[in-house]
Amino acid sequence: MKFLEVLFTPAEFSALARRDLSQTTCVVFDVLRATSTMLEALHNGAEALLPCGDLAEALEGRRREPTLLLAGEREGFRIGAALTGGTEFDFGNSPREFTRARVAGRRIAITTTNGTRALRACAPARRVMVASPANLRATADYLAAHVPEHLCLVCAGTGEHSAYEDTLGAGALADRVWSLARQARIDDAAHVARNCFLATQSDWVTAMQFSRNGRRLLGIPELADDVAFCLAVDRLNFCAVMDSAGVVRRVQAGADNFGQ
Repeated sequence: MKFLEVLFTPAEFSALARRDLSQTTCVVFDVLRATSTMLEALHNGAEALLPCGDLAEALEGRRREPTLLLAGEREGFRIGAALTGGTEFDFGNSPREFTRARVAGRRIAITTTNGTRALRACAPARRVMVASPANLRATADYLAAHVPEHLCLVCAGTGEHSAYEDTLGAGALADRVWSLARQARIDDAAHVARNCFLATQSDWVTAMQFSRNGRRLLGIPELADDVAFCLAVDRLNFCAVMDSAGVVRRVQAGADNFGQ
């Protein structure tokens, strides 16, 4: 590895379009909740997820593919008919909704405030991986087996601002691959994220006192359980990749041709 960096806010996404990302692996974190939700859907047998930039794109996907399920949120809650002109989305953005009975074998279009936006911004990269606390080990194992020249850990953030939980996710992964970067140039943001993670003593739930998203979700009875669910570490043993067509699929960590 030659370079390790972390992007904290969506304000940094636009610069990605002007960079040569041909040797870059981007790993996207939207811990509360988009990337956690995508991973849970794949865990429960979803065939693929299609991150959409906006409502119109998701609705157009349903028009072209009538069996496509629709998932997404605005202001944290499931998208209803009032926002779409009549179409109720099948899911919100709670990972607990995506049960095997509802998603196995299905394709799902998903649009969220920040997570899908971050994935789309990373599309030109050589590899785009989807991560959360749930698959840290699998993601780190893949990176150790297929060391990228340039590793960019992308925090989806909240609105236009940073999100504490995404910083922790990026910091946790940075810590797990730190030995790969001994000879690399490491930007200050990567040090900040790793030090932030190390300071939590791995107590992610208590750390949510510093997270605007965490505090908000914990204050909503029907969504409060999402927080601990999304913060459970290493419970999934697979990676997820967004391919060149913009489709996210499950890939085992040991796959040789991952993301190519």
